[in-house]
Amino acid sequence: MSFPRSTGLLLHPTCLPSRGGIGDFGPAAYEFIDFLKEAKQGLWQVLPLGPPANGNSPYSSTSAFAGNPLLISLERLAEKGWIDHSRLDELNARVSAIDYEQVRAQKFPLLLEAARNFLNGAPASARSRFENFLVQNHWWLEDFTLYDALRNKYQRRAWKDWSQELARREATALVDAKRDLADEMQQCSVLQFFFWEQWRALRRACAERSIRVVGDIAIFVDYDSADVWSHRELYRLKENLDPEVVSGVPPDSFSADGQRWGNPLYNWEKMRQDGYHWWIQRLRWAALTCDFIRLDHFRGFAQFWEIPADEPTAIHGRWVDGPSDDLFVKLRESLGALPFFAEDLGVITPDVNALRERLHIPGMAVLQFGFGDAGAHIYLPHRLTHDRVIYTGTHDNDTTLGWWNSISDAERSAAEALVGRSDDGVNWSLIRAAQGSVADFSIFPVQDVLSLGSEARLNVPSRHEGNYLWRMQSGVLTRDLAKKLARMAEVTDRLPQPISLSSPEEFAA
Repeated sequence: MSFPRSTGLLLHPTCLPSRGGIGDFGPAAYEFIDFLKEAKQGLWQVLPLGPPANGNSPYSSTSAFAGNPLLISLERLAEKGWIDHSRLDELNARVSAIDYEQVRAQKFPLLLEAARNFLNGAPASARSRFENFLVQNHWWLEDFTLYDALRNKYQRRAWKDWSQELARREATALVDAKRDLADEMQQCSVLQFFFWEQWRALRRACAERSIRVVGDIAIFVDYDSADVWSHRELYRLKENLDPEVVSGVPPDSFSADGQRWGNPLYNWEKMRQDGYHWWIQRLRWAALTCDFIRLDHFRGFAQFWEIPADEPTAIHGRWVDGPSDDLFVKLRESLGALPFFAEDLGVITPDVNALRERLHIPGMAVLQFGFGDAGAHIYLPHRLTHDRVIYTGTHDNDTTLGWWNSISDAERSAAEALVGRSDDGVNWSLIRAAQGSVADFSIFPVQDVLSLGSEARLNVPSRHEGNYLWRMQSGVLTRDLAKKLARMAEVTDRLPQPISLSSPEEFAA
């Protein structure tokens, strides 16, 4: 698939300087997209938007379809009349690192209060939209709301630790649970309705500003999820419901033990027999909620690292063939053109490149990876083709200034040989190099545009705590910065392309 030549910024909504201790879809989000418009940026890339399962990672979620309620703007709910403005006075207005437990303790009671107010007093028009939402999303929503209510009842423990009758989804136990938890399920449904109304309203505002949203799909799902609980047959589980094998990557120069991610692996044969129905639903949903989609860990579709679940590290895993072309043929038959690009970083074998090229799916390039040795030059602008999405760094990298302060003298010398020195910092040198490349998309973390160091790094892979805490300060995206980015977009022919709004229901608010 060919992408329009564009540029944009990577900023997860949790990083916005919203009130309440965490970024959301409220006023700060609209201020950000106003900045993108002024800076002539046509792309906003986000990370997965699902509700976190374990830890704070957007890549670990209790659902492949639900939205994270913490991203709901209470200010927007107050504007709609679902909660009184005075109830928001207790929200923390100070922008600092996210304290997730504090945010949950402060924000969830207010969200639930708004949900109850909606259920008790929504006018006919809003009630009609809600009922329509329930009908359209019944295929995932009922399982998720029951799962979420049960998980809360069991103190946020994973489904295997519930009663055996519920863990195995025995019919009588499910009927009883739906009866006993009907109020909780209904409130959860309202929160999902709030989430998707606010997200679609924000997407429409983006479209009005000629901004396309780039989303992200994690290849695996969490064991602690409604998806695994409600579709156990699609995963490699033992009779006792424990995972048989789990995901990860093998040892490499970065980790002697490899990485043991721990997600249950798919039963690809069962999925093939089912016509890949779950994947078709998942990627249709993704394409409805974003304009372009990054497919995380693309090589796992060709081959994946299978680790016995009782192994504490990834050392004793093995490579196993994935679904390869078979899955994507079915996806194309059902969905048509696929607006995806592949996260194909790291050690990529020829069969993975061949798969991506056969499917005409663009790949990625990260400039920070291009200076280690001659083999790394595949990430540099002169080695790229148009079917690439080029970054200075991603959410998994240090900021460019943090990277610059940690690399070897040889890497620093190689980088200077390519991009030279500039008065405004190496981050801007790399941004200009990426902008001038032939890659269709050129995307930069906001931290690099703001010339921030390692203190603003979002994630350190394999580190289990302290990730996804950073937030952008208010007022740092200045008009001068917008003009600088706009001039660069103009001279590199990356100006935003208008978006047709002929189907307003697509972004219904």
